[in-house]
Amino acid sequence: MSRLSTVLARLLGDTEADKVVPRSGLALWLTVFTAAAMAFLSVLALAMSLATARLADRWSGAFEGRATILISAAPEAMGVQAQRVLDILAVTPGVASAHVVDQGEMRRLLAPWFGARTPIESLPVPQLIDVEETPAGFDAAGLALRLAAEVPDAHLDDHQRWRKPLVQAAARIRLVSVLSLILIGGATAAMLTLAALASLASHARVIAVLKLIGARDAYIARAFVRRFTLRSLIGAGLGTSAGMIALATLPGASAPGGLLTGLGFSGLQWLWPLAIPPLAAIIGFWVTRTAALHRLRRGE
Repeated sequence: MSRLSTVLARLLGDTEADKVVPRSGLALWLTVFTAAAMAFLSVLALAMSLATARLADRWSGAFEGRATILISAAPEAMGVQAQRVLDILAVTPGVASAHVVDQGEMRRLLAPWFGARTPIESLPVPQLIDVEETPAGFDAAGLALRLAAEVPDAHLDDHQRWRKPLVQAAARIRLVSVLSLILIGGATAAMLTLAALASLASHARVIAVLKLIGARDAYIARAFVRRFTLRSLIGAGLGTSAGMIALATLPGASAPGGLLTGLGFSGLQWLWPLAIPPLAAIIGFWVTRTAALHRLRRGE
């Protein structure tokens, strides 16, 4: 318990030391605004990172373990070739099940583009066979070669050309979001350092008097550290709250909207932004203490 109180005392500073420095100063209010703005941007970057992770999982899961065989043949030969493909799939290791996509399923697949009343039977639509893999999967290259030899009009699509680029794109967006969080943290530290130095410069006369009466650098620095730490915490709390409210007002996730309607947090992910204010306070404490002690020891 005593160790915890010591850590809190170091973080918050000496309340008596805080009274020796006047409370006026634009730098302190700029600290609140900077912390709030950076926290708001951090919430958005964090939401983007988590949303792209969910999107990558959804895209990967949608295509994983399934394949499609397209048969483009004359209408009178379509049934025979479809049955031949089913016979091949029945003896192919790694294939759990396969079925011919009927006109009802085809109509539902094409409805978003052509409407629900599209006359599927009059369109030159290829015959589709939906293939479900076992956990071990099948040899796609070998199956493609056998289909090319026995059913030339059949084409195997294992969705890899669609799945891989989408997952890679989501992973890169997530990486950019993480880098954005790092840059926001660095920019916050830089701006808080400048604000602390400006505050020290504006109170140079007060600091000089305190040194004349014997005040140590660590004692003087505590006043500035406490103020900037608390204002960083307050500003980050305001910015985090605003960011979470903004995300809560966005539309919910939907398949047609993809990432644009899925930007936000889900379930326990809403707890992640709550770590931003304490982190902002730690950054404020560290940069203010470093800048203050460095300036005071140089006698500026």
